Amino acid sequence: MNATPEQIGHIRIEDFNYPLPDERIARHPLADRAACKLLVRTADGAVTEHRFSELPGLLPADAMLVYNNTRVINARLRFRKGADHAGALIEIFCLEPVEPADYAQNFAATAMCSWKCFVGNSKRWKEGALTMPLTIGEEALTLTATRQGREGNASVVTFTWDNPAVTFSQIISAAGEIPIPPYLNRGTEDSDSTDYQTVYSHIDGSVAAPTAGLHFTDEVLDEISRRGIPRRELTLHVGAGTFQPVKSDEIGEHEMHSEFIAVPVRLIRELAGTDRRVIAVGTTSVRTLESLYHAGAMTVRGTWLGEVPQWEPYTHAGDDITPRQALTALADSLEGAGQDTFMAQTRIIIAPGYRYRIVSGMVTNFHQPQSTLLLLVSAFTGGDWRPMYDFALENGFRFLSYGDASLLL
Repeated sequence: MNATPEQIGHIRIEDFNYPLPDERIARHPLADRAACKLLVRTADGAVTEHRFSELPGLLPADAMLVYNNTRVINARLRFRKGADHAGALIEIFCLEPVEPADYAQNFAATAMCSWKCFVGNSKRWKEGALTMPLTIGEEALTLTATRQGREGNASVVTFTWDNPAVTFSQIISAAGEIPIPPYLNRGTEDSDSTDYQTVYSHIDGSVAAPTAGLHFTDEVLDEISRRGIPRRELTLHVGAGTFQPVKSDEIGEHEMHSEFIAVPVRLIRELAGTDRRVIAVGTTSVRTLESLYHAGAMTVRGTWLGEVPQWEPYTHAGDDITPRQALTALADSLEGAGQDTFMAQTRIIIAPGYRYRIVSGMVTNFHQPQSTLLLLVSAFTGGDWRPMYDFALENGFRFLSYGDASLLL
Protein backbone atom coordinates (compact mmCIF):
# COMPACT_ATOMS: atom_id res chain seq x y z
CA MET A 1 0.00 0.00 0.00
CA ASN A 2 1.24 3.50 -0.85
CA ALA A 3 1.78 6.06 1.86
CA THR A 4 -0.79 8.86 2.12
CA PRO A 5 -0.21 12.39 0.76
CA GLU A 6 0.18 13.63 4.35
CA GLN A 7 2.89 11.06 5.10
CA ILE A 8 4.78 11.79 1.87
CA GLY A 9 4.36 15.52 2.29
CA HIS A 10 6.22 15.55 5.61
CA ILE A 11 9.34 13.85 4.22
CA ARG A 12 12.25 16.20 4.89
CA ILE A 13 14.58 16.77 1.97
CA GLU A 14 17.57 17.23 4.28
CA ASP A 15 17.37 13.49 4.97
CA PHE A 16 18.47 12.95 1.36
CA ASN A 17 21.69 14.91 1.53
CA TYR A 18 25.18 13.48 1.20
CA PRO A 19 28.65 14.98 0.70
CA LEU A 20 29.50 15.20 -3.01
CA PRO A 21 33.02 16.56 -3.61
CA ASP A 22 33.28 18.67 -6.74
CA GLU A 23 36.00 16.43 -8.17
CA ARG A 24 33.58 13.49 -8.18
CA ILE A 25 31.23 15.23 -10.63
CA ALA A 26 32.05 13.93 -14.11
CA ARG A 27 32.54 16.90 -16.46
CA HIS A 28 32.86 14.70 -19.55
CA PRO A 29 31.96 11.09 -20.38
CA LEU A 30 34.52 8.36 -20.88
CA ALA A 31 35.70 7.89 -24.47
CA ASP A 32 34.19 4.39 -24.37
CA ARG A 33 30.67 4.78 -23.00
CA ALA A 34 30.41 1.18 -21.84
CA ALA A 35 33.72 1.29 -19.95
CA CYS A 36 32.19 3.16 -17.04
CA LYS A 37 31.69 1.58 -13.63
CA LEU A 38 28.42 -0.19 -12.89
CA LEU A 39 27.21 -0.67 -9.32
CA VAL A 40 24.77 -3.57 -8.97
CA ARG A 41 22.41 -3.60 -5.99
CA THR A 42 20.20 -6.64 -5.47
CA ALA A 43 16.96 -6.77 -3.51
CA ASP A 44 18.75 -7.99 -0.37
CA GLY A 45 20.89 -4.82 -0.34
CA ALA A 46 24.10 -6.53 -1.54
CA VAL A 47 26.30 -4.23 -3.65
CA THR A 48 28.96 -5.26 -6.18
CA GLU A 49 31.10 -3.39 -8.70
CA HIS A 50 31.22 -4.19 -12.43
CA ARG A 51 31.72 -2.49 -15.80
CA PHE A 52 28.74 -1.30 -17.81
CA SER A 53 29.81 -3.54 -20.69
CA GLU A 54 28.87 -6.47 -18.43
CA LEU A 55 25.23 -5.31 -18.16
CA PRO A 56 23.74 -7.82 -20.65
CA GLY A 57 24.93 -10.73 -18.50
CA LEU A 58 23.76 -9.08 -15.28
CA LEU A 59 20.17 -8.49 -16.38
CA PRO A 60 17.68 -11.17 -15.31
CA ALA A 61 17.01 -13.70 -18.07
CA ASP A 62 13.30 -12.86 -17.84
CA ALA A 63 13.86 -9.10 -18.15
CA MET A 64 12.25 -6.65 -20.56
CA LEU A 65 14.37 -3.52 -21.05
CA VAL A 66 12.44 -0.29 -21.59
CA TYR A 67 14.17 2.98 -22.49
CA ASN A 68 13.37 6.56 -23.40
CA ASN A 69 13.95 7.42 -27.08
CA THR A 70 13.74 11.20 -26.63
CA ARG A 71 16.40 13.36 -28.27
CA VAL A 72 17.82 16.56 -26.79
CA ILE A 73 17.16 19.62 -28.92
CA ASN A 74 19.40 22.66 -29.34
CA ALA A 75 17.09 24.54 -27.02
CA ARG A 76 19.32 27.52 -26.18
CA LEU A 77 19.12 30.44 -28.64
CA ARG A 78 21.32 33.51 -28.18
CA PHE A 79 20.15 36.85 -29.61
CA ARG A 80 21.86 40.25 -29.62
CA LYS A 81 19.75 43.38 -29.26
CA GLY A 82 19.91 46.20 -31.78
CA ALA A 83 19.72 46.53 -35.54
CA ASP A 84 23.43 45.77 -35.78
CA HIS A 85 23.06 42.76 -33.41
CA ALA A 86 25.82 44.15 -31.22
CA GLY A 87 23.77 45.02 -28.14
CA ALA A 88 22.96 43.11 -24.97
CA LEU A 89 23.03 39.33 -25.12
CA ILE A 90 19.59 37.77 -24.55
CA GLU A 91 19.41 34.02 -24.11
CA ILE A 92 16.14 32.24 -24.88
CA PHE A 93 15.89 28.71 -23.54
CA CYS A 94 13.02 26.82 -25.21
CA LEU A 95 11.23 24.60 -22.68
CA GLU A 96 8.07 23.23 -24.30
CA PRO A 97 5.89 24.08 -27.31
CA VAL A 98 2.80 26.25 -26.89
CA GLU A 99 1.49 26.72 -30.44
CA PRO A 100 1.35 24.24 -32.03
CA ALA A 101 1.39 22.32 -28.73
CA ASP A 102 2.26 19.07 -30.51
CA TYR A 103 6.05 18.67 -30.63
CA ALA A 104 6.20 17.21 -34.15
CA GLN A 105 3.88 19.86 -35.59
CA ASN A 106 5.84 22.62 -33.87
CA PHE A 107 9.16 21.41 -35.22
CA ALA A 108 7.62 21.13 -38.71
CA ALA A 109 6.31 24.75 -38.66
CA THR A 110 7.52 26.86 -41.60
CA ALA A 111 6.57 30.41 -40.59
CA MET A 112 5.68 30.76 -36.92
CA CYS A 113 5.55 28.89 -33.61
CA SER A 114 5.45 29.70 -29.90
CA TRP A 115 7.33 28.21 -26.96
CA LYS A 116 7.37 28.50 -23.21
CA CYS A 117 10.89 29.74 -22.48
CA PHE A 118 13.30 30.87 -19.83
CA VAL A 119 14.81 34.23 -20.76
CA GLY A 120 18.33 35.04 -19.66
CA ASN A 121 19.23 38.70 -19.06
CA SER A 122 15.48 39.28 -19.02
CA LYS A 123 15.70 42.81 -17.61
CA ARG A 124 17.42 43.98 -20.79
CA TRP A 125 14.52 42.78 -22.96
CA LYS A 126 11.47 44.71 -21.80
CA GLU A 127 9.83 45.29 -25.17
CA GLY A 128 10.29 44.97 -28.90
CA ALA A 129 11.42 42.09 -31.06
CA LEU A 130 14.79 40.39 -31.29
CA THR A 131 16.16 39.33 -34.66
CA MET A 132 18.83 36.94 -35.84
CA PRO A 133 19.97 36.68 -39.49
CA LEU A 134 20.64 33.09 -40.52
CA THR A 135 21.77 31.10 -43.51
CA ILE A 136 20.85 27.42 -43.39
CA GLY A 137 22.29 25.55 -46.31
CA GLU A 138 21.45 27.79 -49.24
CA GLU A 139 18.44 29.35 -47.51
CA ALA A 140 18.72 32.85 -46.01
CA LEU A 141 16.21 34.08 -43.43
CA THR A 142 15.70 36.33 -40.44
CA LEU A 143 14.46 34.74 -37.21
CA THR A 144 12.37 37.08 -35.04
CA ALA A 145 11.52 36.50 -31.36
CA THR A 146 8.66 38.38 -29.68
CA ARG A 147 7.80 38.09 -26.00
CA GLN A 148 4.06 37.55 -25.57
CA GLY A 149 3.60 37.21 -21.83
CA ARG A 150 4.71 35.50 -18.63
CA GLU A 151 3.92 32.13 -17.11
CA GLY A 152 5.44 32.10 -13.64
CA ASN A 153 9.19 32.45 -14.02
CA ALA A 154 8.96 31.62 -17.73
CA SER A 155 7.79 33.57 -20.77
CA VAL A 156 5.84 32.69 -23.90
CA VAL A 157 7.94 33.63 -26.91
CA THR A 158 6.68 33.63 -30.50
CA PHE A 159 9.20 32.89 -33.23
CA THR A 160 8.59 33.97 -36.82
CA TRP A 161 10.79 33.71 -39.88
CA ASP A 162 10.54 34.84 -43.48
CA ASN A 163 11.51 31.73 -45.45
CA PRO A 164 8.88 28.94 -45.71
CA ALA A 165 11.49 26.55 -47.07
CA VAL A 166 12.94 26.24 -43.56
CA THR A 167 11.35 24.47 -40.58
CA PHE A 168 11.73 25.41 -36.94
CA SER A 169 13.55 22.12 -36.40
CA GLN A 170 16.17 23.21 -38.94
CA ILE A 171 16.42 26.63 -37.30
CA ILE A 172 17.19 25.40 -33.80
CA SER A 173 19.50 22.70 -35.16
CA ALA A 174 21.53 25.36 -36.96
CA ALA A 175 21.29 28.31 -34.56
CA GLY A 176 20.69 26.73 -31.18
CA GLU A 177 23.01 25.25 -28.60
CA ILE A 178 22.55 21.99 -26.72
CA PRO A 179 21.76 22.77 -23.05
CA ILE A 180 24.09 20.81 -20.79
CA PRO A 181 23.34 20.64 -17.04
CA PRO A 182 24.35 23.73 -15.04
CA TYR A 183 26.13 21.62 -12.41
CA LEU A 184 28.83 20.74 -14.96
CA ASN A 185 30.07 24.31 -14.48
CA ARG A 186 31.38 24.65 -18.01
CA GLY A 187 30.24 25.87 -21.40
CA THR A 188 28.80 23.65 -24.10
CA GLU A 189 31.47 22.02 -26.27
CA ASP A 190 31.21 20.58 -29.76
CA SER A 191 31.55 17.07 -28.37
CA ASP A 192 28.36 17.51 -26.31
CA SER A 193 26.27 17.39 -29.48
CA THR A 194 26.96 13.65 -29.61
CA ASP A 195 28.07 12.88 -26.05
CA TYR A 196 24.81 14.25 -24.60
CA GLN A 197 22.59 12.01 -26.77
CA THR A 198 21.79 8.34 -26.32
CA VAL A 199 22.59 6.06 -29.25
CA TYR A 200 18.89 5.21 -29.58
CA SER A 201 17.50 8.78 -29.41
CA HIS A 202 15.31 9.77 -32.36
CA ILE A 203 12.27 11.73 -31.09
CA ASP A 204 13.13 15.45 -30.72
CA GLY A 205 11.84 17.29 -27.67
CA SER A 206 13.99 17.14 -24.52
CA VAL A 207 16.03 19.93 -23.01
CA ALA A 208 17.99 17.44 -20.91
CA ALA A 209 19.20 13.95 -21.73
CA PRO A 210 17.85 10.77 -20.10
CA THR A 211 21.38 10.27 -18.87
CA ALA A 212 21.21 6.64 -17.71
CA GLY A 213 20.99 5.78 -21.40
CA LEU A 214 24.26 7.55 -22.24
CA HIS A 215 26.22 4.43 -21.24
CA PHE A 216 24.67 2.19 -23.87
CA THR A 217 26.50 1.37 -27.09
CA ASP A 218 25.23 -0.48 -30.14
CA GLU A 219 27.35 -3.44 -29.04
CA VAL A 220 25.76 -3.56 -25.58
CA LEU A 221 22.27 -3.33 -27.08
CA ASP A 222 23.04 -6.08 -29.60
CA GLU A 223 24.30 -8.36 -26.82
CA ILE A 224 21.11 -7.74 -24.82
CA SER A 225 19.05 -8.80 -27.83
CA ARG A 226 21.30 -11.81 -28.45
CA ARG A 227 20.48 -13.00 -24.95
CA GLY A 228 16.79 -12.97 -25.76
CA ILE A 229 15.90 -9.91 -23.68
CA PRO A 230 13.34 -7.76 -25.52
CA ARG A 231 14.02 -4.03 -25.85
CA ARG A 232 11.16 -1.55 -25.95
CA GLU A 233 10.89 2.22 -26.41
CA LEU A 234 8.72 4.97 -24.97
CA THR A 235 9.04 8.76 -24.87
CA LEU A 236 9.26 11.31 -22.09
CA HIS A 237 10.49 14.75 -23.09
CA VAL A 238 12.68 15.89 -20.21
CA GLY A 239 12.06 19.47 -19.08
CA ALA A 240 14.34 21.97 -17.37
CA GLY A 241 12.69 21.11 -14.06
CA THR A 242 14.97 18.08 -13.90
CA PHE A 243 17.80 20.50 -13.02
CA GLN A 244 15.89 22.30 -10.30
CA PRO A 245 16.71 21.26 -6.73
CA VAL A 246 14.06 20.87 -4.07
CA LYS A 247 14.09 24.21 -2.24
CA SER A 248 11.37 23.50 0.32
CA ASP A 249 12.08 21.84 3.65
CA GLU A 250 9.37 19.23 3.11
CA ILE A 251 8.38 17.40 -0.06
CA GLY A 252 4.76 18.45 0.33
CA GLU A 253 5.75 22.03 -0.55
CA HIS A 254 7.57 21.04 -3.75
CA GLU A 255 5.73 21.37 -7.07
CA MET A 256 6.67 18.88 -9.78
CA HIS A 257 6.87 20.17 -13.34
CA SER A 258 4.70 18.62 -16.04
CA GLU A 259 6.33 16.34 -18.61
CA PHE A 260 5.05 15.01 -21.93
CA ILE A 261 4.91 11.23 -22.34
CA ALA A 262 4.04 9.04 -25.31
CA VAL A 263 3.71 5.24 -25.30
CA PRO A 264 2.52 2.99 -28.15
CA VAL A 265 -0.71 1.14 -27.37
CA ARG A 266 0.95 -2.12 -28.44
CA LEU A 267 3.53 -1.67 -25.65
CA ILE A 268 0.77 -0.98 -23.11
CA ARG A 269 -0.89 -4.23 -24.23
CA GLU A 270 2.40 -6.09 -23.92
CA LEU A 271 3.04 -4.71 -20.44
CA ALA A 272 -0.47 -5.70 -19.38
CA GLY A 273 0.14 -9.31 -20.33
CA THR A 274 3.83 -9.87 -19.69
CA ASP A 275 5.33 -11.97 -16.94
CA ARG A 276 8.76 -10.48 -17.61
CA ARG A 277 10.52 -8.23 -15.12
CA VAL A 278 10.35 -4.69 -16.48
CA ILE A 279 13.75 -3.01 -16.18
CA ALA A 280 13.53 0.74 -16.83
CA VAL A 281 16.51 2.63 -18.19
CA GLY A 282 16.61 5.88 -16.27
CA THR A 283 14.24 7.74 -14.00
CA THR A 284 12.38 9.17 -17.01
CA SER A 285 11.38 5.67 -18.11
CA VAL A 286 10.47 4.85 -14.50
CA ARG A 287 8.16 7.86 -14.25
CA THR A 288 6.56 7.08 -17.61
CA LEU A 289 5.93 3.42 -16.82
CA GLU A 290 4.52 4.13 -13.38
CA SER A 291 2.40 6.94 -14.83
CA LEU A 292 0.87 4.41 -17.21
CA TYR A 293 -0.46 2.44 -14.26
CA HIS A 294 -2.00 5.50 -12.62
CA ALA A 295 -3.50 6.74 -15.90
CA GLY A 296 -5.05 3.30 -16.29
CA ALA A 297 -6.33 3.25 -12.71
CA MET A 298 -7.86 6.68 -13.25
CA THR A 299 -9.46 5.34 -16.44
CA VAL A 300 -11.01 2.51 -14.41
CA ARG A 301 -12.32 5.03 -11.86
CA GLY A 302 -13.58 7.37 -14.60
CA THR A 303 -11.35 10.26 -13.51
CA TRP A 304 -8.76 10.35 -16.32
CA LEU A 305 -8.42 13.89 -17.75
CA GLY A 306 -5.08 13.74 -19.57
CA GLU A 307 -2.54 14.28 -16.76
CA VAL A 308 -1.28 12.21 -13.84
CA PRO A 309 -1.39 14.64 -10.88
CA GLN A 310 1.59 14.85 -8.53
CA TRP A 311 -0.12 13.23 -5.56
CA GLU A 312 -2.37 10.78 -7.45
CA PRO A 313 -0.47 7.63 -6.35
CA TYR A 314 -0.99 8.52 -2.70
CA THR A 315 -4.57 9.80 -2.94
CA HIS A 316 -5.77 6.28 -3.75
CA ALA A 317 -3.29 4.45 -1.55
CA GLY A 318 -5.60 1.54 -0.81
CA ASP A 319 -6.66 0.79 -4.39
CA ASP A 320 -6.74 -2.87 -5.36
CA ILE A 321 -6.67 -2.17 -9.11
CA THR A 322 -4.02 -4.49 -10.54
CA PRO A 323 -1.48 -3.42 -13.17
CA ARG A 324 -3.12 -5.78 -15.66
CA GLN A 325 -6.54 -4.23 -15.04
CA ALA A 326 -5.21 -0.67 -15.23
CA LEU A 327 -3.17 -1.15 -18.40
CA THR A 328 -5.90 -3.16 -20.13
CA ALA A 329 -8.46 -0.44 -19.37
CA LEU A 330 -6.10 2.22 -20.71
CA ALA A 331 -5.38 0.28 -23.91
CA ASP A 332 -9.09 -0.48 -24.44
CA SER A 333 -9.95 3.20 -24.04
CA LEU A 334 -7.28 4.28 -26.53
CA GLU A 335 -8.19 1.68 -29.13
CA GLY A 336 -11.86 2.53 -28.70
CA ALA A 337 -10.99 6.11 -29.62
CA GLY A 338 -8.96 4.96 -32.64
CA GLN A 339 -5.61 5.97 -31.12
CA ASP A 340 -2.42 3.94 -31.50
CA THR A 341 -0.33 6.03 -29.09
CA PHE A 342 -1.01 7.16 -25.53
CA MET A 343 -0.02 10.83 -25.18
CA ALA A 344 -0.38 12.67 -21.88
CA GLN A 345 1.28 14.81 -19.24
CA THR A 346 2.60 13.57 -15.92
CA ARG A 347 3.58 15.31 -12.70
CA ILE A 348 4.10 12.11 -10.74
CA ILE A 349 6.41 12.28 -7.73
CA ILE A 350 7.90 9.00 -6.53
CA ALA A 351 9.15 9.15 -2.96
CA PRO A 352 9.72 6.74 -0.06
CA GLY A 353 6.39 5.08 0.69
CA TYR A 354 5.53 4.72 -3.00
CA ARG A 355 4.48 1.25 -4.19
CA TYR A 356 6.00 0.38 -7.57
CA ARG A 357 3.39 -1.17 -9.87
CA ILE A 358 5.17 -1.73 -13.20
CA VAL A 359 8.94 -1.35 -12.69
CA SER A 360 10.89 -4.31 -11.27
CA GLY A 361 14.37 -2.86 -11.71
CA MET A 362 16.18 0.13 -13.12
CA VAL A 363 19.42 1.33 -14.65
CA THR A 364 20.21 4.78 -13.31
CA ASN A 365 23.03 7.21 -12.58
CA PHE A 366 24.08 8.70 -9.24
CA HIS A 367 21.92 11.73 -8.58
CA GLN A 368 22.28 15.14 -6.96
CA PRO A 369 21.84 15.43 -3.21
CA GLN A 370 18.36 16.56 -2.13
CA SER A 371 16.79 15.85 -5.53
CA THR A 372 13.49 14.21 -6.47
CA LEU A 373 15.51 11.67 -8.45
CA LEU A 374 17.22 10.54 -5.26
CA LEU A 375 13.77 10.25 -3.65
CA LEU A 376 12.75 7.93 -6.49
CA VAL A 377 15.80 5.72 -5.93
CA SER A 378 15.13 5.69 -2.19
CA ALA A 379 11.55 4.57 -2.82
CA PHE A 380 12.79 1.64 -4.90
CA THR A 381 15.38 0.55 -2.33
CA GLY A 382 12.96 0.75 0.59
CA GLY A 383 14.75 3.82 1.93
CA ASP A 384 18.13 2.05 1.88
CA TRP A 385 19.85 4.34 -0.65
CA ARG A 386 22.70 5.65 1.48
CA PRO A 387 24.87 2.47 1.70
CA MET A 388 25.11 2.21 -2.11
CA TYR A 389 25.98 5.90 -2.42
CA ASP A 390 28.63 5.53 0.30
CA PHE A 391 30.02 2.52 -1.58
CA ALA A 392 30.19 4.57 -4.79
CA LEU A 393 31.93 7.46 -3.03
CA GLU A 394 34.44 5.14 -1.37
CA ASN A 395 35.23 3.25 -4.58
CA GLY A 396 35.92 6.02 -7.07
CA PHE A 397 32.60 6.19 -8.90
CA ARG A 398 31.88 9.31 -10.95
CA PHE A 399 28.60 11.14 -10.29
CA LEU A 400 25.76 12.91 -12.13
CA SER A 401 24.97 13.12 -15.85
CA TYR A 402 28.29 12.04 -17.35
CA GLY A 403 29.17 9.79 -14.43
CA ASP A 404 28.89 6.07 -13.73
CA ALA A 405 25.79 3.88 -13.55
CA SER A 406 23.92 1.54 -11.25
CA LEU A 407 21.62 -1.43 -11.80
CA LEU A 408 18.99 -1.76 -9.08
CA LEU A 409 17.19 -5.10 -8.85
